[in-house]
This record gives sequence, structure tokens and C-alpha cells, in this order.
Amino acid sequence: MIRVRGIVQRVGFRYWIYKHAKKRSLAGFVKSEPDGSLLIVAEGPKKDLEYLIEVSREGPPSAVVEDIEVRWEDYKGEFQEFKIAF
Repeated sequence: MIRVRGIVQRVGFRYWIYKHAKKRSLAGFVKSEPDGSLLIVAEGPKKDLEYLIEVSREGPPSAVVEDIEVRWEDYKGEFQEFKIAF
């Protein structure tokens, strides 16, 4: 689980994450949260998840990432593909 805080909504961040997750064939989802943060849940090889964490720290050009929280969990095989959740 990755939670990104800052100016991360209405700046194309979900699509940014979606594009990078699909590029690495990760499964899971990204969604905007009511508190203004972005939640990313992803499954895949550790090196690809680490890549997604770094991409999350950067964000798209119009985003301002103030904080990122990462929580590693055991692989559950819950997801078949990566989606933007609404």
C-alpha cells in the first residue's frame, strides 16, 4: 500500500500511476481518497513495486508530493490487472 499526500488530486496523478503500473505489469488499483490523498495498492515483483514507489515520490509535473507512506503486505493474489478506481 502506498499513500501519497500533497497536491495529488486533479493533477493527473492517478493516470500517471496507472501508466507506470501497466508498464511494469503490476496488478491493483489507484484511487483518490476523501482526505485529499491518493491510495495505491499494487501486487507484483518487489523490484517493480520499488519502481512504483519511486514514481509515486516524483508524481506528474503539476503534482506536489509532500509525504508518502509505504506499507508492505504479504502477496494475496487479489488482482488480475491494474485499474483506476473511482
